[in-house]
Amino acid sequence: MNFNDPLFGIVVTGLAYMAGLAVNRKWPAIHPLLVAAGGIIVFLAATGIPYEAYKVGGDWIEVLLGPATIALGVPFYKNMRRLRHSLAPLLASVSAGTAAGMASAACLVWALGGDRTLVPAMMAKSVTTPIAMDIARMLGGKPELAAVFAVITGLFGSVCGPAFLKLCGVRDDVSVAAAVGTAAHGIGTGRLVRESELRGSVSGLAMTIAGIAGSLFAAVLALIGG
Repeated sequence: MNFNDPLFGIVVTGLAYMAGLAVNRKWPAIHPLLVAAGGIIVFLAATGIPYEAYKVGGDWIEVLLGPATIALGVPFYKNMRRLRHSLAPLLASVSAGTAAGMASAACLVWALGGDRTLVPAMMAKSVTTPIAMDIARMLGGKPELAAVFAVITGLFGSVCGPAFLKLCGVRDDVSVAAAVGTAAHGIGTGRLVRESELRGSVSGLAMTIAGIAGSLFAAVLALIGG
């Protein structure tokens, strides 16, 4: 088998995600992406297949992230009439949350003595992966590292976010979805879409606002730094 063939990476990814969905149906607390990502890592390590060979097909899947992100706007369109009065509060709160997330990430790296090259990647962690990679590149960081941080953030927010918000007494659908969409972007939104169309639409909108706000904040920082 030619491991450098794009079809190899695509098939491995598809099978791993199908396995993740099967595990999630039996144990809903386990996120399918955790199973898929972990399974792929174990498979590559056990077989000795280089990551670069798998990445050839993975890059093809990465191209689909953009259209998949845009497709999350469909639930919002269906619920647009119900949400039009919440647009201004959502715009303000999500923008503030995005700014706070970027600032706190930079402060965390600084407080822990991290390398300065980690700062751009960490600052971009709470926006959807394609935008996170562009933000990191804009700020002089490593896009690949930003993608890793974004996926980890999304997984953590998707798995723990709703439960943490419930523990804090936040149960309103719009509030929960806005928080998850802002902090856990596409992965968190993907979970909420399966649970509720309303939550999915709000989370998708919050994710979009966070991506736009994060890009604008990064552009300002790049101009200041440049």
